Amino acid sequence: MTKVSVEIPDELLEDLDEHVGEGGKFVNRSDAIRASIRKTLDRLDEIDQRQGRLEEEE
Repeated sequence: MTKVSVEIPDELLEDLDEHVGEGGKFVNRSDAIRASIRKTLDRLDEIDQRQGRLEEEE
């Protein structure tokens, strides 16, 4: 797996951290960020399909 570095505003990181750890939806920040990226890309694909910019998958 490749590592990447990003700069995240403190406010956004605080929001993310509310969903990480004990009682959160994710065990760590990396899991939360990966899930967010996947969900965002899926939504962008859905939008592209509706707009005719992406071929339908069989």
